[in-house]
Amino acid sequence: MIYLDDMNYKLQTLASGLRVLTIPMPAVQSATLTVWVKAGSRNEEGSVNGISHFLEHMVFKGSNKRPSAREISGAVDAIGGEFNAGTGKEWTNFYIKARKDNLPIAFDVLSDMVLNPLLRPEEIEKEKGVIIEEIAMYEDTPMFKIGDVFEELIFDKHPLSWDISGTAETVKAIKKDDFLRYRELRYSAENIVITVAGGVEEGEVVKLAERYFGKLSSKSNSPAFNKFTARQAKPQVKLHPKKKEQAHLILGFRGNSREHKDRFTEAILASILGGGMSSRLFIEVRERRGLAYAIRTSLEHYIDTGYIGTYAGVDVNRVEEAITVILKEHYKITNQESGIKNQELNKAKEYIKGHLALALEDTKDVASFFGENELMLDKVETPEEVFKKIDEVKVEDVVRVAKEFFKPERLNLAIIGPYESAESFKKLLG
Repeated sequence: MIYLDDMNYKLQTLASGLRVLTIPMPAVQSATLTVWVKAGSRNEEGSVNGISHFLEHMVFKGSNKRPSAREISGAVDAIGGEFNAGTGKEWTNFYIKARKDNLPIAFDVLSDMVLNPLLRPEEIEKEKGVIIEEIAMYEDTPMFKIGDVFEELIFDKHPLSWDISGTAETVKAIKKDDFLRYRELRYSAENIVITVAGGVEEGEVVKLAERYFGKLSSKSNSPAFNKFTARQAKPQVKLHPKKKEQAHLILGFRGNSREHKDRFTEAILASILGGGMSSRLFIEVRERRGLAYAIRTSLEHYIDTGYIGTYAGVDVNRVEEAITVILKEHYKITNQESGIKNQELNKAKEYIKGHLALALEDTKDVASFFGENELMLDKVETPEEVFKKIDEVKVEDVVRVAKEFFKPERLNLAIIGPYESAESFKKLLG
């Protein structure tokens, strides 16, 4: 059994500036090693948009010690492990999860992949086809694509608006020299955090980190941070025309950054609106009116901005009704008289804490919980600290944040569906 109140972390900074975060979980037999890099699609140049994600693919194609993808996967299979990677708009990560006794092998394999990828031109050309097909797959899956359309709208012309995978055109243009230049800019010790969560001890983890990552350059060449500045003055609508039998939409409001003091209040607000099958939007939109099968409200936070957004998949002929109802539920919550009772508030708190507790039973999710905050904010909060801050939120805090967020100059609506004009949707928001 894992006790969240015993989940203490140990942070060591090596001479190079590399941070090593150990989260001991004595009751488990596994360990997850993750390499976090502060480099994502918002850090790219427009001409090579998608290079962070492309590089994530390339580390699996061969390294100094294991020159082929088969040799890399074979080394992980030989210890019964699992490995993967992910790219976001502000980070890239790579991980291996294995039995704790095989942690040295995990370090050996993952360090070689991340630090010494071969980046063979013939493999680069081959992988371009894979990524272009991945882009096409997302284009044909509106439930996933709608998030990109919404961020194109809310972060208009800023790097945050770019797709993580890039475009077919930018992917085709990327060469080996682009990877080498990008790695030199972004893959320095000060830009990387190593996390290990599981049945491990700090001493062993630090020794392995020194051995396998100790030669990382401490020099940081990262260009200046490109901060997002909002210029929106009225509601905005973006259509992504697609002949589909169902319309997919995100209605959202610009919000706060990762570190904002109200981030726990925002989480409760999102939970009350659309955080589960008893949330306001689920009951009103799905149960009472039958307007949608799927509806949910979620938060997205970046270093300097964020948003709260509600996704729904609805009948193309009832989309305006659905938007009207969703918007009404958002505005209703800005009025204290609309009735957020303590019972509803407490249910939202327990919903958030319960989902976090369940997630933190897995070493991979524990590594993510601790690692992302250390990478992006240079600080870590334990689960118990998070639970305490959630419990401190009051009804009046939720109403105050709703009033700050739910304003016309923060409102954005993105829709994928068989529509040619945005005028009727603009009138709904007006």
